[in-house]
Amino acid sequence: MSNNPQFPEKKDNRNLIYGILIAALVMTWAYIIYDKSQSKEQITLLQTEVKNVDSARLAIQQEFDNASARLDSITTNNIELQGTLAERNQEIQQLKNNIRVTLNKKNATADELSKAKTLIAELNGKITDLFAEVEKLKAENQQLTNANEQLTTDKNKLTAEKGELQQNLNNTSEAKRRIEDVASTLQALNINITAINIKNGGKERETSTAKRADVFRVSFDIAENRVAPTGTKDFFVIVTGPDGKAFSEGVFKTREDGEREFTNKVTVNYEQGKRLPVSFNWKPDGQYATGNYRVEIYHNGYKIGEGVKSLKKGGIFG
Repeated sequence: MSNNPQFPEKKDNRNLIYGILIAALVMTWAYIIYDKSQSKEQITLLQTEVKNVDSARLAIQQEFDNASARLDSITTNNIELQGTLAERNQEIQQLKNNIRVTLNKKNATADELSKAKTLIAELNGKITDLFAEVEKLKAENQQLTNANEQLTTDKNKLTAEKGELQQNLNNTSEAKRRIEDVASTLQALNINITAINIKNGGKERETSTAKRADVFRVSFDIAENRVAPTGTKDFFVIVTGPDGKAFSEGVFKTREDGEREFTNKVTVNYEQGKRLPVSFNWKPDGQYATGNYRVEIYHNGYKIGEGVKSLKKGGIFG
């Protein structure tokens, strides 16, 4: 036996400690790897969500832009929206502003975008209603325009017809006036032209020689006329000498030959519907010449009768 005291043999725990430490390290790394994996997955999910939100924003923005373009096409082509249409347009503009505020948010949530999408659907509905109302009014306006054009056409036609009727009436009135004018013109009958020689003491004797003629006595009857009114009537008498020249005392206007010189103007009191004898004397300033004297009688500008008186050269005892 050994003299040294015996002690129990001391255990070596290092392996155990190493094992624990290694296990802890492994667990730590495993947690780190797991946590990193979870973080990456969350990041991926977040990125996907952000991408989905951006896609939804773009889609909603496109819908909004399309709706705005529709509205612009309506308001541009129909600048003056009045009454109820103007009120609807104001409502639509307010709705557009509300949607635009949401879409302009950089961090708009999915709920906000969903609400914006709902508002865009409402906007499209209002735009559709506005478009339908505008089309309806345009159709009504077109009908009114067509009606106005028809009325204008009818008016122009009636105006033309009225003008034609008025012209016909004027022509008829003018024809009636001319007929009445002609009908009221008096006629001279039984025209007689006598050359008279006046003796001493005033005794008269008819003659046919120029040197003995002292005066022409022109007589005629005014025929009965039931159109010409009672009143004074003027007759213009033209006496043309053998030289073809008229003895002139003035000028009057005829209906067919314009202005002519007259020799004598005779005014009588005429009674409608009755025959009236007319007689007057005429003599030239000098002596009568031999040849034919033509006497024309006018009333109302129309020639109503004429006659011729011939004077010859007298003989020794003529």
